[in-house]
Amino acid sequence: MWGCAVKWAVAGLCVLLTTIAGLFVFSRMELSRLEARYPPIGEYMPLDGFRLHYVEAGNGPTVVLIHGSTTNLRDFTASIFDPLTRHCRVVAFDRPGHGYSTYPQKFWMNPEQQAAAIHEALQRMGIERAVWLGHSWAGSVVMAALLKFPREVAGGVLLSGAAYHWQGGVNWSNHVADIPLLGQLFTHAALMPAGRVLMDKMIATAFLPNRPSPDYRQRTGIDLVLRPFQFTINGRDVRLLSDFLHRQSKHYAKINQPLLMIHGREDDIVPAWNHADRLIDVLPQAVLSELSVTGHAPHHAHTEEVTRRIAYFACAA
Repeated sequence: MWGCAVKWAVAGLCVLLTTIAGLFVFSRMELSRLEARYPPIGEYMPLDGFRLHYVEAGNGPTVVLIHGSTTNLRDFTASIFDPLTRHCRVVAFDRPGHGYSTYPQKFWMNPEQQAAAIHEALQRMGIERAVWLGHSWAGSVVMAALLKFPREVAGGVLLSGAAYHWQGGVNWSNHVADIPLLGQLFTHAALMPAGRVLMDKMIATAFLPNRPSPDYRQRTGIDLVLRPFQFTINGRDVRLLSDFLHRQSKHYAKINQPLLMIHGREDDIVPAWNHADRLIDVLPQAVLSELSVTGHAPHHAHTEEVTRRIAYFACAA
């Protein structure tokens, strides 16, 4: 009896190990195909121990575009980047650890440190003053830049931007990558197949009540987040942000630059009542521009209108 049980246990273990090995090989192959499908599309700016990937075009007042969590700079090249270049000089960055920007040797770069890196890159490009725009998570980077570089940051735009901490935690997926052993197993074997299946549902949820364009996933290269390292960094970004914003938000009253907030009224991911509305109470110069029947991606749902408002603000600032 015991001999039979041992045989079944060994057989089950062999099946499990074979499945894991198969998933690992599949993930490695898909990773190579993914990066071939969505290669770098810009230039690199070397900094201290890492480099930032960016694209640049246009003439006029400079607008710096900084993407949120999960995505990369293609989120802008698939929406407002080209329309904005008709009015402004536009620079879009992959944030550290995302897209094709690398990461320094540290556990986490907080929004202030990311703002400092982007500021240094702009200085090396000869850009002395600019309007900074941050979508979603990157609203924290814009707020940090307004505080840290008041002379160089002419104004800020929060596009569904996060500015304040929130109650409660974050999804389990933002924790799993840093769990010893289990995290490595998940990111290198299970993440790619599971992410490919669930990605469309995640995108649809983020857009509600709007619908993403049929080619959104292809145009933005959002599947790049399924790479193990970017997924790990993205998880840290999301789960550590609230505590950072709790500390940073205590200093917002010091900000004197103009601030434009573009927010969808139906945004449940970064709701206006917890971010934009609170900033209005602290910064009298802040302007809230709401879009009705709009969720967390107004730059995709209303590209022309969002472009117009950003260009007008940049020229004024």
